[in-house]
Amino acid sequence: MDPDQPYRRYQELQSYVGWCDEDGERVHALAGPLELHLLPLIDDFYAEIERQPNARKVITGGQQQIARLKGTLVQWLRELFGGRYDRDYVLRRWRVGWRHVEIGLDQVYTNVALSRLRAGLVSAIGARWQGDQAGLVATIRSLNKLLDLDLAMIEDAYHAEYLVRQQRSDRLAAIGQVAGGVAHELRNPLNVVKTSAYFLLNARNSNPEKIVEHLQRIDRHVAVADGVITTLSNFAKMPLPELRPFPIDQCINEALELNPQPEDVQVKLDFREGTPRVLGDIDQLRIVFANLIRNARDAMPRGGLLTVSAKQVEGRVEVSVSDTGVGIAPENLSRLMEPLFSTKARGLGLGLALARAILDKNQGSLKVKSTLGSGSAFTVVLLGETVQEIQS
Repeated sequence: MDPDQPYRRYQELQSYVGWCDEDGERVHALAGPLELHLLPLIDDFYAEIERQPNARKVITGGQQQIARLKGTLVQWLRELFGGRYDRDYVLRRWRVGWRHVEIGLDQVYTNVALSRLRAGLVSAIGARWQGDQAGLVATIRSLNKLLDLDLAMIEDAYHAEYLVRQQRSDRLAAIGQVAGGVAHELRNPLNVVKTSAYFLLNARNSNPEKIVEHLQRIDRHVAVADGVITTLSNFAKMPLPELRPFPIDQCINEALELNPQPEDVQVKLDFREGTPRVLGDIDQLRIVFANLIRNARDAMPRGGLLTVSAKQVEGRVEVSVSDTGVGIAPENLSRLMEPLFSTKARGLGLGLALARAILDKNQGSLKVKSTLGSGSAFTVVLLGETVQEIQS
């Protein structure tokens, strides 16, 4: 973390609440009169913690730890009235929030604890005030500004550190999920390769047809394993697209050639308004349509109709890939494009996430409609060729 970043943040918040030198002087003037009240306030503070199980659970060192924490809180309050609200002051406040994440203290207890301290300080100020009422109101207002600034910095640090730790945890969880998915996807083709290799090495008097069959099995399942690795590689790093105009049927036909359909799946291309031209990276968009075509095929285990249609809509081209398959449950629709989420018994759950990432870079989008038991329609929205003419 840049050590100057919290202080810049603090100065920004000071400006927001209208903090000025007069506020600092008013608060600093309270240092002497409130010194004798600090220890009773701190004793009350920790006595209340003792009565709150969720707050007390983070204190694992017994009375020795409480004694140390009381000393820390005394120093914190003395700094509060010290009159120096510089970079070092702010960093110490920042570390409080960081420490709360480390010990597992919910930020809500910091908020209510500071509220209790605030009430005690205001009560002590009122009991010892010797000036006029206007001066008392101004002083309490300045103290509240400072306490709010302290709390804001503690919360900012808390959420920043919590987010860092959560992202780290999520990354580790994602690595575990990906590792499990890759292991699952690679184990099956590797087992086929292993059994065929065993046959070729140990079978006696095998006929040429059987040898060819096993060699073809090995070749086919090596291609499957390579496809898994390619998908992961494409998802991990997708280069910036080269946006060029091309006829959309070219991309779709190439995707269909790469993904032949079984005999019980009929393919229908519907370009009633002619073949639209789109603006995009044809190599990247081919990956998108290949994924959608494979998904449509997999959604029709007993065969059906796969329809690809395209139409122009206000400077854009909508390409729909629909099937008459099993459909998608409503509760799964919102999660379909999340990485590692899959409705298939086997699958990494990266296909649609990769498709969305590609479309984002190609200034496109993906929509889905589905009826359970009737089929699904995925609609890719792309820039029309006319957009390039307008931009040029």
